[in-house]
Amino acid sequence: MSTFLAVSAVLAWSYLIFARGGFWRAADRDDEPGAIADLGAWPSVAAVIPARDESDVIGTNLATLLRQDYPGPLRVIVVDDDSSDETARVAREAGAGTGAPVDVLRAPALAPGWTGKLAAIAHGIRHAETAAEPPDYVLLTDADIAHAPDTLRMLVARARSDRLVLHSLMAKLCVERAGERAFIPAFVFFFAMLYPFAWVNRRDRAIAAAAGGCMLVERVALARAGGIAAIRGELIDDCALARLLKPHGAIRVTLTERARSTRVYRSLGEIRRMIARTAFAQLRYSPWLLGGTVVAMAVVFVAPPFVTPFAHDPLARGVALLAWVAMTLAFVPMLRLYRVSPAAALALPAIAAIYVAWTLDSALRHWRGRGGEWKGRMQPRVVLSRSGRP
Repeated sequence: MSTFLAVSAVLAWSYLIFARGGFWRAADRDDEPGAIADLGAWPSVAAVIPARDESDVIGTNLATLLRQDYPGPLRVIVVDDDSSDETARVAREAGAGTGAPVDVLRAPALAPGWTGKLAAIAHGIRHAETAAEPPDYVLLTDADIAHAPDTLRMLVARARSDRLVLHSLMAKLCVERAGERAFIPAFVFFFAMLYPFAWVNRRDRAIAAAAGGCMLVERVALARAGGIAAIRGELIDDCALARLLKPHGAIRVTLTERARSTRVYRSLGEIRRMIARTAFAQLRYSPWLLGGTVVAMAVVFVAPPFVTPFAHDPLARGVALLAWVAMTLAFVPMLRLYRVSPAAALALPAIAAIYVAWTLDSALRHWRGRGGEWKGRMQPRVVLSRSGRP
């Protein structure tokens, strides 16, 4: 049994390292050297920010959006998604006196079949389209994202040069606390393993993904694909948007240091809730996929450090050690991106085991009717037909 586990793990890591789009290298970045291309005539952009109880972050981060050095027309729309705090007031005050147009809207009552965030986004886009000249692009960005001054200029320039219908940045997440340093780089590592960025960015690959914190969308392409209504029941809205848009044009997702999340996870419980909110949805609510994922994670990540010291067969110990070394080295580039000690890579098996537990927790929450909970709102599972109707 130990030999089987060891061989299975090393074969899995051989595939992941050599044939999975090089996801582990963390090489798909937006910070390539060189000046951002000058488009001459820059297209118009409407930034739509859905916000629910974000008064602690939205003011500071909205200010970074208003300080963009973007040469073209920029309009900012904040959609207050039934907040119980001062989100709307803080957003209005952030826009006051800046000279940049900022509209603060209240989201309508949540209709059946819609998740709250997507309903807020759709409301913001509809508002943008009422302008005399609707925007060429819509920037969908979260309330906790702080942007470097050239973020929008880079996004639009690359979208125009590569004819992208979707250009998203995986915002760099906060790793100030010990729990964040332990689990956040692994979160991005697992995401990239599931959706290798190099494959996402190729037109000849069907795989599609996006990072919801910062997404530039071509408005006409979105409308042609059916609009936000086509994905209205999705919990993992960013990847759903990518799947919707990829048949209509090229998409791109990269790691970045231009966009940073200021959301702080003060405890492991907060990180667990962040994972558990969507983990079972990622598995399409399937018990079979859940079981397969648990077994695969156990074999690929957890088995090697257990087999290495305890197997009686020296060959099994050696092969298991090779698998453990492979996963450790594969995790190092992501840790370097987050400026976390490479020694932390040795803990990846334990981190993976905890992620498995959180995924099981996600399934339990769903079966108990608490799946997709976000700031006190339950997001019931909605199954859409091929026509997009619930």
